[in-house]
Amino acid sequence: MSSSTPLSGVNQPLRGIVLVVCATFMFASHDALSKFLGGLYPIVMVVWARYVVHTLLMAGIFLPRSGLNVLRTRRPLLQTLRALSLLSTSLLFTSGLQYLPLAEATAVNFLAPVLVTALSVPLLKERVTVAQWVAVVLGFLGVLIVVHPGGALFTPAILYPFGSALGFSFYQLLTRILAAHDSPTTSNFYAGLCNTLAMSALVPFFWETPRWDHALLMLALGGFGMTAHLLLTQAFRLAAPALLAPFSYCQIIFAGLLGLVFYGQTPDTLSLIGICVICLSGLGAAWMQRRR
Repeated sequence: MSSSTPLSGVNQPLRGIVLVVCATFMFASHDALSKFLGGLYPIVMVVWARYVVHTLLMAGIFLPRSGLNVLRTRRPLLQTLRALSLLSTSLLFTSGLQYLPLAEATAVNFLAPVLVTALSVPLLKERVTVAQWVAVVLGFLGVLIVVHPGGALFTPAILYPFGSALGFSFYQLLTRILAAHDSPTTSNFYAGLCNTLAMSALVPFFWETPRWDHALLMLALGGFGMTAHLLLTQAFRLAAPALLAPFSYCQIIFAGLLGLVFYGQTPDTLSLIGICVICLSGLGAAWMQRRR
């Protein structure tokens, strides 16, 4: 996502936008399904199913083309840290969905872009402008508005999506570093395999045999995640990331709609204001990083 031009040199912005919007719907559907399954089975088991299916699908797509070369990395330690950062995001966010509405949890998770800006100073030694710091402050202000004192979300459970956003910001920073060493396919496949192995070691201690229809939903969970990633990859081959970035926030809209339809949850006025502030801060941070 750091390139100023589409990866393939083909500029088809409308198709790219459509693919990003479809990907955000798939991600929101994945989260809505995680919320449902997490209420029936241990979180470890739900996250395990998501990574197992995701990794098997990636193996079916990429191993016939590239063989085991797809796993060759120049920075195995960084790849492992990146995978574990993503795993922490999955565990924390799925846990948070058991206590929080889908839209609000998704919005807090979208703090990641402004956290990347803040963390790039100590970790990457980048210089952050005053305007970028303003975007960071606005992002945290948005979270405070969402969880305003006296509101239903003013509970320790809000730390779950906040921790998820922090984990995802480390994941994004490591992705930026690894882009100079390994291909996106290698990074994504390595993360999926690493997390599948980690969760497979834990899942026997949390195992509950699912009903057949719930097992199908677990398969769908991994399918949603994998499909969303493939759609995003193709979108960034068709159009510039700067153009597509604003449309990633459609995920919050879809999360709100799915939360309303399946869980009867609607954000109150203050939460909507806070969600808008978070979106604006994230877009501002991405735009300023893009200009640099």
